[in-house]
Amino acid sequence: MAKAKIIDGHVFIHCPGCKRRHALNIDPANGRPAWGFNGNLDRPTFEPSLLERSGHYVSGQPQPPDCWLCNRAAAEDKKNYVCGVCHSFIRDGNIEFLGDSTHELAGKKVPLPDLESAD
Repeated sequence: MAKAKIIDGHVFIHCPGCKRRHALNIDPANGRPAWGFNGNLDRPTFEPSLLERSGHYVSGQPQPPDCWLCNRAAAEDKKNYVCGVCHSFIRDGNIEFLGDSTHELAGKKVPLPDLESAD
């Protein structure tokens, strides 16, 4: 099975830190940012790093402990929305999480899971 899939100029991977898919735009015609991609779906490499922020980690959002997104998610369904940071380098089929990531894999390097088996 492949580690990535291309759909409409975006490459999808399953992030084991966030436990969900990330989409990386590889077609500048789709707008910016656009990542460089080695074209290998089994051992993908992207440049530059991938940085995703959600909730109060996005500029202009309220900060803890008054983050309305975290509080709403906790009240409704925490699985549907989590405030956090996922920052990584994806190289040769591995994902190296940087120290500013807020999940349990921060600072670790792990293989990308197969995309279909992670769903």
